[in-house]
Amino acid sequence: MISSIILAAGSSDRMGSPKALLDWGGEPLICWEIRQLHEAGVDEVIVVLGHRSDDVRRSLARADCRVMNNPHFHSGRAESLRVGAKAVQRDAEAIVVVNVDQPRPAAFIRALLDAHLGANGVHVTRPAVAGRHGHPVVVAGALREEMMAASDATRGLRGVLAAHAPMTADVASDDLCEIDINTPDDYRAALHRFGLAV
Repeated sequence: MISSIILAAGSSDRMGSPKALLDWGGEPLICWEIRQLHEAGVDEVIVVLGHRSDDVRRSLARADCRVMNNPHFHSGRAESLRVGAKAVQRDAEAIVVVNVDQPRPAAFIRALLDAHLGANGVHVTRPAVAGRHGHPVVVAGALREEMMAASDATRGLRGVLAAHAPMTADVASDDLCEIDINTPDDYRAALHRFGLAV
């Protein structure tokens, strides 16, 4: 069982509209991301919503995912991680954690999963380019309870990853692992990078 968590609860203040609903080649960005995860070999996709959750939920009516709501999304991303981790199947072998504003194609995610599942004693697998770490990250299913206990005080996902630094594997990547859509300019650049710009 390969699981995944898409964190999509944020208020998208700098974008001005929900990032999950950005047009991505004729469909909402989040729907494209869900499809990419499944094509990469993920068995279950957990989507954590918060800000304007009703609007985003409507766009997911036909998507193959399970939707969880984080009513306390203003309190920080760690709460969304806890909500998502709690929904993950207990027998998950690996969990892909991705933010909704970090689109990655199926082949990219599949390469990370292959590296993770093919390694012995690795708890975390992440892409890296020029010494910098990117996203998404793949964590061992055994870390589910640690993610369920994460808090902003313990630095959320970063705290979990730091605790397992000795058992972390980096996978060589390119600039794709650093794409992060926070502003309209970031969005336009990402569309161009994916060949979707009009």
